Amino acid sequence: MRIITGNPGTGKHTVAKILAKNLKLELVDINKIAISEGAAEKNGQVFDVDVRKLKKILNNNMPSNALLVGHLAPYIISKNKVEIAVVLRRNPYNLERVYKKRKYNKKKSLENLGSEIIGITYYDTIKNIGRKKTFQFDTTNESISSTVKKIESLFAKGKTEKSDIDWLKIVSEKNDLKRFFPY
Repeated sequence: MRIITGNPGTGKHTVAKILAKNLKLELVDINKIAISEGAAEKNGQVFDVDVRKLKKILNNNMPSNALLVGHLAPYIISKNKVEIAVVLRRNPYNLERVYKKRKYNKKKSLENLGSEIIGITYYDTIKNIGRKKTFQFDTTNESISSTVKKIESLFAKGKTEKSDIDWLKIVSEKNDLKRFFPY
């Protein structure tokens, strides 16, 4: 199984749909499964997900040719079932505009931006899936087709150049820590 994960707004679902079609993989959308199986409930602007319930559902019913997409992927899939995990990343200044277009409230926006800046999803994917199986791609200035091609190449070869993404350094250099971490 392969995973596409990352913070909201990084391009996960768009990229995963194209990859699944191109590579004839079965696309499994974590959000849709959580809702259809009663493992999520809407709480204002967010969905609260019962991760334990979702973990049981997905680990027992995953096809071998699955492409699993969603920000919760590293928390719900057993690492022995994962061949490759891809974390999509995006510059927080660019991502902030995406969240404004999506009308995220300030709290939700700051939580997701903070997570992206310090690389929580990437870190957690390495921790839960393994460093050798985890790769990250910066989607900030990339076209969808370029990102898809890079991931297709990774899936075919099982390796790619490791990229170093350090948003914290950029935010610090711009003296914007209080902007993204006001509390």
